Amino acid sequence: MTITVREASPDDKGQWDAYVRAAPAATFFHLWGWRTAIENAYGHDCPYLVAENGGRVVGVLPLVRIKSLLFGHALMSTAFAVYGGPVGDTAEIVEMLAGHAMALADLLDVDHLELRAQIATGLGWPAKDGAYATFRRSITADPDANLKAIPRKQRAVVRKAIGRGLAAGIDRGLDRFFPLYAASVRNLGTPVFPRRWFAELLRAFPGESDVLTITADGVPVAAVLNFYFRDQVLPYYGGGGLEARRLGANDFMYYDLMCRAGARGCTMFDFGRSKVGSGAFAFKRNFGFEPEPLHYEYYLWRGDRLPDASPNNPKYRLMIAVWSRLPLAVANRLGPLVSRYLG
Repeated sequence: MTITVREASPDDKGQWDAYVRAAPAATFFHLWGWRTAIENAYGHDCPYLVAENGGRVVGVLPLVRIKSLLFGHALMSTAFAVYGGPVGDTAEIVEMLAGHAMALADLLDVDHLELRAQIATGLGWPAKDGAYATFRRSITADPDANLKAIPRKQRAVVRKAIGRGLAAGIDRGLDRFFPLYAASVRNLGTPVFPRRWFAELLRAFPGESDVLTITADGVPVAAVLNFYFRDQVLPYYGGGGLEARRLGANDFMYYDLMCRAGARGCTMFDFGRSKVGSGAFAFKRNFGFEPEPLHYEYYLWRGDRLPDASPNNPKYRLMIAVWSRLPLAVANRLGPLVSRYLG
């Protein structure tokens, strides 16, 4: 039968998600719930493309359109996520999806189309290879095995944190998480995402998301919002208070999450994306994770320079320095006005 590509509608959600959950190359960020959360939290247009063969889904490409004066006009697969790009039963279907995305980029007159791929698509587009890496490794249901898998020096930090009597618990809400997260990103000079974004994510993925909070003497000191997809756990948004580093709370938190996720049946811990050479990159390596390069590929409709919204871009250096010194209340009010366009 003839393969066709069209823009998906809400009626396609069931078939879309069934395909994503079964396709080996698909990721958590390909799920329809990501679109729902983006639309509800930010109002961005999300033209999701679906390839069909005789009414059967054979490929998907989620896209998000973001337009701003500061960061430009783009189609992304997918925004606010570390992974994305076209997924298809064959290389030809991947090419068809990409071709339709290119035509849509031309029609919408965007500056560029960005595909965030774990594995290079083979489309031959200009790419940022080596700028970002992801970190993934196996975990088990055995706490001792998870601890032994952490390199010796980092393992000692975790053991000391355990000895300090830190407590861990699962939250279904954001009351303890959001203040810790907001303070952490402000300190890094990064605009905070709105609380509504996290609420929409928890609402979009019931049973596949939670918040792990670490307390010291009953006081929250660190927290992380996690997603669960197939056999994977993805700690995605985290933050720690001033005491977190001294207490080793973050180190304990990720170890505790490994054990909880292993008991849940997860066998893969996806530590997410970090910029090569950053402090987060080093932290994850210290935990025994080896970096895997990500392939961010671009169809450039305007100009020939790859976009760079990275915090390392000198263009944003002064903004970051100023932002990190803002009063927290001011940063929390202004941040969502900027972060909704960061993608």
